[in-house]
Amino acid sequence: MQNKNIAVIVIPTYNEADNIGKMVEYLNTKTFPNIIAKKDDLNESWEMKILVVDGNSPDGTGKVVEKEAKKYNNTFLYTETSKDGIGAAYLKGFKYAIDKLKADFVFEFDGDFQHPPETIPLMLKAMEEGYDYVIGSRKIKGGSNPKGWGFKRVFFSEVGGFTARFLMFFPFKNFFKVTDPTTGLKVTRVKGFIDKMDLDWKGDRLLTKSFGYKLQLLFETLKMGAKFKEVPLQFHVRNAGESKIEAKTAKDIFRVAFLLRWYDDFTQKFLKFGTVGFVGYLVNAFFLGVFSKTWSIEWLSWLLSTELAIVSNFTLNNIWTFKKQSISGSSALISKFFQFNLSSMGALLIQTIAGSLGVKFFGPQSRQILLPFIILFLVLPYNWFMYNTFIWKNKKK
Repeated sequence: MQNKNIAVIVIPTYNEADNIGKMVEYLNTKTFPNIIAKKDDLNESWEMKILVVDGNSPDGTGKVVEKEAKKYNNTFLYTETSKDGIGAAYLKGFKYAIDKLKADFVFEFDGDFQHPPETIPLMLKAMEEGYDYVIGSRKIKGGSNPKGWGFKRVFFSEVGGFTARFLMFFPFKNFFKVTDPTTGLKVTRVKGFIDKMDLDWKGDRLLTKSFGYKLQLLFETLKMGAKFKEVPLQFHVRNAGESKIEAKTAKDIFRVAFLLRWYDDFTQKFLKFGTVGFVGYLVNAFFLGVFSKTWSIEWLSWLLSTELAIVSNFTLNNIWTFKKQSISGSSALISKFFQFNLSSMGALLIQTIAGSLGVKFFGPQSRQILLPFIILFLVLPYNWFMYNTFIWKNKKK
């Protein structure tokens, strides 16, 4: 007997009594039968479940779901004892879906028909193809924003989405892969991804419990190495119920995007690397000034001052920037320092040649102006590559 993949559609609600019953009915009578019958080019067997995470809505949303659950045994209600935001609601839902419903895949889905149910089979097909993380995008061919949106809403959606995307990913490959970082329609593989996440919604686990949560889960899932794909999302206009978007949503999204990038390991390492490089520049500039007054051999002044900066860079990078890969032991330090000098030979040559040529063309008065430009645009990129590739490269697990 072929094993079934269990996919749980997690739907957070608050005052959605006018929508949620219709959504549960639609999924169970229109969407799921086609999936179970393996239509829409599906090859594997799927068991579909619905989990509504309700914020104890005063309009009776929970009672509507309870009524539907009596009719459909694949429909479940999780009632929050406190309303903690949509981000917390999803983490609670994920945990319940994994622990109680044995989910293999979890969807993030709206219960107000803004996310078309017809997109679900398309996303499942992508999971069958081996993807780990699939999102609906309004920005790719076939996707769109609602026609009923005004200029202001479209402007904030487009500019806000691009800004968040830029802050989190530029200039790396995910900047070009992820076109719609603020989308709310997603499906994620549990094994290796959701089950590796901290699903404790309390405390400071989430940078926000509001809409910016989606950026954090996106960032974390991609960082885990998820095989990623976007499918077209034709986002619809809400017809009933309360919008979960708050007035401060845009500010929240920008804040989360910035914090994700700021606290990322790569960013922190690069900031330390830049700080060490600046200290090296000060060492270089100081001794360049001293040596240039001591003798008239231009290239020797550049050579020796650069070497002293290299000594400073090696020491500070080893004890701070690359602390996790730090080199210890006298013999290892001597060996690596020798290798560091060899790898820095390129920087030495770059700085010596560029500096000497610069002084030749612009005169000795340009020496201290040339130095920061040479370091920033030539030496810094070269050193970053060499340090990560050869000196303090990550050890393979």
